[in-house]
Amino acid sequence: MNKLLIAFLLCAATAASAADIFTFSNPPGPHAVGLKVIQQYDRTRLYKAPIDLVTGEPVQGERTRPIQALVWYPATPESGSKPVTYRDYLETVPTEDAFTLSAAEVKRLTDNRIDDNAGARRAALLREVSRAMHAVRDAHPKAGRFPVVIYAPSYSAYAIENADLCEYLASQGYIVLSSPSLGAHTRAMTIDLDGAETQASDIAYLIGYAATLPAADTSKVGVVGFSWGGLANVFAAAKDERIRALVSLDGSLRGSPEFVDGGKDAAKYVTPARVAVPLLYLGARPRTVEELNSNVTPTHFSFMNEMKYSDVYIVSVLPMKHGDFSSYSIRMSQDGSFGDYTREEIALAHSWAALYTRHFLDAYLKGDAAGLTFVNNTPATNRAPAHMLTTSIRRNQSNPAPTLENFVRLLTANGFDRAIPLYKQMSMQPNALKLGPNEVFAWGLQLYRLNRLEQAREIFRLGAHLHPDLAFIVSALAETQAKTGQTREAFESYRRVIELDPSNADAMKYLKEHASSSS
Repeated sequence: MNKLLIAFLLCAATAASAADIFTFSNPPGPHAVGLKVIQQYDRTRLYKAPIDLVTGEPVQGERTRPIQALVWYPATPESGSKPVTYRDYLETVPTEDAFTLSAAEVKRLTDNRIDDNAGARRAALLREVSRAMHAVRDAHPKAGRFPVVIYAPSYSAYAIENADLCEYLASQGYIVLSSPSLGAHTRAMTIDLDGAETQASDIAYLIGYAATLPAADTSKVGVVGFSWGGLANVFAAAKDERIRALVSLDGSLRGSPEFVDGGKDAAKYVTPARVAVPLLYLGARPRTVEELNSNVTPTHFSFMNEMKYSDVYIVSVLPMKHGDFSSYSIRMSQDGSFGDYTREEIALAHSWAALYTRHFLDAYLKGDAAGLTFVNNTPATNRAPAHMLTTSIRRNQSNPAPTLENFVRLLTANGFDRAIPLYKQMSMQPNALKLGPNEVFAWGLQLYRLNRLEQAREIFRLGAHLHPDLAFIVSALAETQAKTGQTREAFESYRRVIELDPSNADAMKYLKEHASSSS
């Protein structure tokens, strides 16, 4: 009996010990994982002012933007290799925008971080940070070509915010890069357009850096963003067609719609038509109508509802609050921080969010049929725990999106002489393409200079159709009509030019020379 009691107590102690630390439930994939910490400067952007904006003291040394990137990658297994601990990850935080810190200073700041978060669970947290992770520092990269995933952290957060997810994706055959969420000129991010565009530029920088890695396939890029990073990744996708898939971990795409709703504070280039890529939105427990309307100026705009040109998957992870999408947060939070759930239950839900992320990226970056089946299944079919997940799937309703790129493709396939009806067709779609006079004139002029006169003529014809009262566009049409043998059409166009600009010498000359042949 005593032996049974001792065995029971040991099992109970082991279970209690496991329950008070973070456990990532998903087994790693087929690849070993390497980790590199890269410190570079983006010298196209200034970061520091001449004086320190905190202390007011003169700034010494490099003032351009620091980019400390953590890179996880498929690696060759090495016997005797020692994986990093979670403390090793914590020690990358102090140097995120201060590359010259000494080892002693890094240790002091890391100790302080652990002490500040220890509280009543100090013993558990010390066990937590000493645990081995999966990645091996500077392991030899595995040969092959792998899709790229950029991880964009939440507001002012660290590159290691979701190290478990980043390691997991690398083990599944992705090269994953993450840099901290820094403001434009200070360590603190700012909740404004400048902040969102700054982090989007950091995402673009990381994609550019990934292109220098021999194993990285930057024709297949996905961006995973948590909270503020889940808005910045949408900004990045609006500018960079290499981004083929987006994952938003309870992203500010939902929480800060004023930056994407087309209003006075919004980025005008961030439109659903320009973000025509598949999106997986993993959200926290949905808020009640009362909570949604508790703000002084409630808003009901949903960018995701307007994404008619994308496959959109919305997965609500019911046990999770906003901060639970960060494995750093789950590790560092005190007991009792998870509402009606235990740390263990939240860790399991977090792992399921990571599983959906992996299968979604497999589907849309690797073309994996099993991944596509998984994200289209019901949670029950995927054997998710009961009452953990709900899903909503919105299919691409109107392909292709009305973008300039797709318009040019249609012209190439159907003929430039179809420019006006094809443009009309696109203009009837949501978030319609709109070509301004200078834009269409510059397009036609480029074709003219390439000696593609008939194509130039049709673009100028489209311009004259859209902007019939602008003499310079009608004049360009008339000139290309004349050069391509459309004499009568050119005569009529030049007559219109004279109506708009009676002193136009070219129009008067042409009308005089061709008056008899046009009568």
